[in-house]
Amino acid sequence: MSLAIHRLEESGPLSRSRVDAFVAEHEFPLVEGTSMTFVYRGEASRVLLQHFIFGLPTSQPFRRIAKTDLWYLVLEVPPVSRIEYKLSVTRGDGQKWIRDPLNQHLARDPFGANSVAHGEGYEVPDWVEPDDQARPGTIEEHRLESSALGREVPFKLYFPARFRPSRRYPLLIVHDGDDYLRFSVLKTVFDNLIHRLEVAPMVVALITSGNRLVEYADHPTHAQFLAEELTPHLEERYPLIARPEGRGLMGASFGAVASLSTAWRYPEIYGRLLLQSGSFAFTDIGREHDRGPAFDPVVEFVNAFRDRPGMPSQKVFVSCGTYESLIYENRSMVPLLQETGMQVKYVEARDGHNWENWRDRLRQGLSWLFPGPLWMIYE
Repeated sequence: MSLAIHRLEESGPLSRSRVDAFVAEHEFPLVEGTSMTFVYRGEASRVLLQHFIFGLPTSQPFRRIAKTDLWYLVLEVPPVSRIEYKLSVTRGDGQKWIRDPLNQHLARDPFGANSVAHGEGYEVPDWVEPDDQARPGTIEEHRLESSALGREVPFKLYFPARFRPSRRYPLLIVHDGDDYLRFSVLKTVFDNLIHRLEVAPMVVALITSGNRLVEYADHPTHAQFLAEELTPHLEERYPLIARPEGRGLMGASFGAVASLSTAWRYPEIYGRLLLQSGSFAFTDIGREHDRGPAFDPVVEFVNAFRDRPGMPSQKVFVSCGTYESLIYENRSMVPLLQETGMQVKYVEARDGHNWENWRDRLRQGLSWLFPGPLWMIYE
């Protein structure tokens, strides 16, 4: 029970003005230690919390305080949790999902926006906010005709502040680059971490796909485009470190699958992998799985990789949220990756399958794979 709600209920008859005062005096959800209280105010016949925590019932019912239009739900939430959610509100015969009207914190993704609840101890990292002291890098639009894909491929290039043709830079290729820019503020992250000397100045190729569930699912032509066309094209034109330790691949979800499968198909080319919440579905017996037909090629790849992993890279950073359905698969991949002889760093967070989870892990991943002068001196 929330102490604030308990005091409210025990304080006698609740007039509209007293409910108004209670709502005005608090921030929602109410966080009291590990107790998190979601609150909704309005006429309804039913209110549900629709959250994205794998392992809990997806819909959690609110309780209405008698003779008021105030509803609440109390959950026990571990410290440093971050939860994205919506409310399902039923009025008469109508039901709709809405963002929490009492919570100003939002997280955006390609499908819209969700409300966000922060558990005790969670803080938005300061390095995701614009820093007036950090010199901004630049982003350019480019296109490359691909024989492998049979189409012209648009992509963006990020150049760090103070880019100099006389220096040599690492190259990082980022799957779903536009989404990382929009929803994980990737340019701001690079500007800040490079300014703080935590991450080496680098050139970043930001790629997108018109059909990512096909091209990112261990598609041989996608790997061919990266390894035989895009990477050589960039190394011919820019001062890049043309060695495995200077080349990296990065992606989340299916983008992580594409990163690992490309390095597996082209070993000794990409020496750094940053894999976030990889959709590494596999089967222990047979080929049947319950994740839908889009995962068929993924399961085939991961099964093959588990049988013959080889040594596709040198260093691999893996992160996943403990509130994701993919946590089991990602945990299972870690010992396998370690057994190949690659250096592996694995990080979990109390978060889900979303862009701000991936944003919050970027400092750990990038500074470990591509350390700047600060880490090279003090680590």
